[in-house]
Amino acid sequence: MNNTPFHLHNKTIFITGASSGIGRQIALSTAEMGGKLIITGRDKNKLEETLKLLKGGGHIAFIADLNNLEQIDDLIKKLPKLDGVVMNAGISEAYPIKYLTSQKIQETFNVNYNAVVLLMAGITRQKKLIKGASIVFTSSISSSFPPKGGAMYSGSKAAIENFSKVLALEQFQQKIRSNCITPSMVKTNLYEDLEKTVTKESMDTHIKQYPLGVGFPEDVANCAVFLLSDASRWITGTSIIVDGGFSLNGY
Repeated sequence: MNNTPFHLHNKTIFITGASSGIGRQIALSTAEMGGKLIITGRDKNKLEETLKLLKGGGHIAFIADLNNLEQIDDLIKKLPKLDGVVMNAGISEAYPIKYLTSQKIQETFNVNYNAVVLLMAGITRQKKLIKGASIVFTSSISSSFPPKGGAMYSGSKAAIENFSKVLALEQFQQKIRSNCITPSMVKTNLYEDLEKTVTKESMDTHIKQYPLGVGFPEDVANCAVFLLSDASRWITGTSIIVDGGFSLNGY
C-alpha cells in the first residue's frame, strides 16, 4: 500500500457532515485507505455510528452545529495539525423563485457557504494546515446545471467553487491545494426521500439521462480519496465532475 501515491497513511483528515450519506462514505473510504480522521456532524447518534464503522484506530468525533459561531471556534481549537480537509456538510431544499424570502436565503447560505467559509478562515488563521495539505469541497453539478427551484442551492455551490479557487490562489506557496467535487444525483437516503416526493417513475426518467447510470456514495468518496492523496499533488483550483456522464446531455 505504501508504494502507491494513492494511500492516506500518516495523514490526519478532518471531515464535516460525516453523519450520513456521502460524508459518511468519504469517512469510511478515507479510513480504509489509512487516514486518521476527525469527523464532525450535528447528529450525535449518527456521528457515533460512523465512528464505530471506521477502520483503524485513533479516530475522533466532535459534535458541532456549524450554524453556531461559538461551536465553530471551539471546534477549530480542538483540531490538530491537518493533512487534509473535506467540507461536506450542507443542505438542499428547493424553492421556486417567487417563494424566496430573506429567511430562506439565509437558511441555505448560512449552512452551505457562510459556515464553510468561516470554518476554513479559522483553520487557516490558526495555521492548522500543514505544508502540502489538501482541501476538498463537496459541490454539485447543479452549480453549472441548476434545476428549477434550485436558485439557492445552486447559487451556494457556485459560490463555494469560487471560494475554493481563491483559497487555492492564496495557499499555493505552502503547496496547499484546494479543489471541488461536483457530483450529480447519488443514491443516498436523500435520493430515496426524493423518490417518495416526486414519484419513483419521475426519478427513473431522470436517471435515464445518466449514460453510466445512477451514482453511489462510493463513487464520490473515491474521488475525495484521490484529491486527498499525494497522487493529485499537481491538481488545485479546479472542480472534478462526477456525474456518470449527465453533463454530456447539457440541459
